[in-house]
Amino acid sequence: MSQHFQHDVLVIGSGAAGLSLALTLPGHMRIAVLSKGDLANGSTFWAQGGVAAVLDDTDTVQSHVEDTLNAGGGLCHEDAVRFTVEHSREAIQWLIDQGVPFTRDEAVDPQHPGFEFHLTREGGHSHRRIIHAADATGAAIFKTLLEQARQRPNIELLEQRVAVDLITERRLGLDGDRCLGAYVLNRATGEVDTFGSRFTILATGGAAKVYLYTSNPDGACGDGIAMAWRSGCRVANLEFNQFHPTCLYHPQAKSFLITEALRGEGAHLKLPNGERFMQRFDPRGELAPRDIVARAIDHEMKRLGIDCVYLDISHKSETFIKTHFPTVYERCLGFSIDITRQPIPVVPAAHYTCGGVMVDAHGRTDVPGLYAIGETSFTGLHGANRMASNSLLECFVYGRAAATDILAQLQHIAIPVALPSWDASQVTDSDEDVIIAHNWDELRRFMWDYVGIVRTNKRLQRAQHRVRLLLDEIDEFYSNYKVSRDLIELRNLAQVAELMIRSAMARKESRGLHYTLDYPHMLPEALDTILVPATYAD
Repeated sequence: MSQHFQHDVLVIGSGAAGLSLALTLPGHMRIAVLSKGDLANGSTFWAQGGVAAVLDDTDTVQSHVEDTLNAGGGLCHEDAVRFTVEHSREAIQWLIDQGVPFTRDEAVDPQHPGFEFHLTREGGHSHRRIIHAADATGAAIFKTLLEQARQRPNIELLEQRVAVDLITERRLGLDGDRCLGAYVLNRATGEVDTFGSRFTILATGGAAKVYLYTSNPDGACGDGIAMAWRSGCRVANLEFNQFHPTCLYHPQAKSFLITEALRGEGAHLKLPNGERFMQRFDPRGELAPRDIVARAIDHEMKRLGIDCVYLDISHKSETFIKTHFPTVYERCLGFSIDITRQPIPVVPAAHYTCGGVMVDAHGRTDVPGLYAIGETSFTGLHGANRMASNSLLECFVYGRAAATDILAQLQHIAIPVALPSWDASQVTDSDEDVIIAHNWDELRRFMWDYVGIVRTNKRLQRAQHRVRLLLDEIDEFYSNYKVSRDLIELRNLAQVAELMIRSAMARKESRGLHYTLDYPHMLPEALDTILVPATYAD
């Protein structure tokens, strides 16, 4: 039997953004935090590098703002950038207060302590401003926030819950557009439960799983973006998909990312013959922004017909490498690669979705009562290319801003009652799940081939034709069979893929992460690509 739940706040997603929001809200509010797998399955846990923030006396807010604007290819919203950076120190202090074990600076004079944590530098940054916990920052932050959440009796942490769709007044045939909660698949029972809430938060991460090669965990399927779109929210700049330049190239490594901090600490990118090549593409070399580095690697791989390039930090001392990059060292050693003596084989892989659901400075979407935070959202911070380590910062700043906004509205919003149960009376159990697996594979392959690092009009047209056929097949399957995690994710991923393709076709220029051979130059005016669903246009 399906169940009904009532909460003040429903948080769909259990990563940095969702947990930050939940922990910022007061203890008298009833909060549900949903994870569609195990709690640690999201992208936060796997983030290595750190969090960008203005923490050193030699750094300034203006410098961080300018670096972000420069990396963003003219598309960043300066007000969003400034808002995020101005709240960066406050966000880091909140994390320190929660108990996050950031790496301390051994060089600090105990007689003049100043700022006591070690800061590193990454691509696009003009200062050392990345606070980190060795090379496993995401895991350190996630474990700390999760432990704090477990100690809060008002926060209910629910695993193996897959959001199917949002419940809105429009969906129920009522006057108004407000979000009232969500239908959620309980993977343990196979039933779709009904969650009613005063406020619903989409913190589901990005959609990099739409590509064949990705650094992201399996759950990065664009669920929040697709659900928001179906509910009437505008989306923006989904053509900008960041490819991390350096993911480990090994048949058994799956999706292990080699942190950018290696390049920040002096690692060199090399061809198989040992030659460095980044200086031919950008005077900043290995510390150029990610879009430039990823395109350079892609160019060299295609030019030479090679499977990968190499990242070499072996010129640094063994002690330095093991101290600063213990996770990378141990993981590579597991594949018989000793990074203190050997270069690391690397390839670009889909990493971050720079566009998303349009929100304001409080994380509010176009649908009242619905918020989007973290990678799911489009705040204007990242522009055409996200600068390294700004993404975690965005999670904390906007998660806390959304919590403040929710608290201010709380007394005016009642918990919705008597929401209808999910109707599964017209569907049956599927005996053709091979269709889901086939469509999933086909989607990710043509997105990689046609909507990847370098694009053309012809490739995009082919992708659009294929994705429309897939959407029709998926819709028919969805209408006739009981939902499963694989089906829900495929449906969402195909929808977001279609939005990505449409956005890429609309941009008649090359800018930031969107590079097309048909329009290789950047237009003089920088404009966002905004898509409007029919339900919103009404």
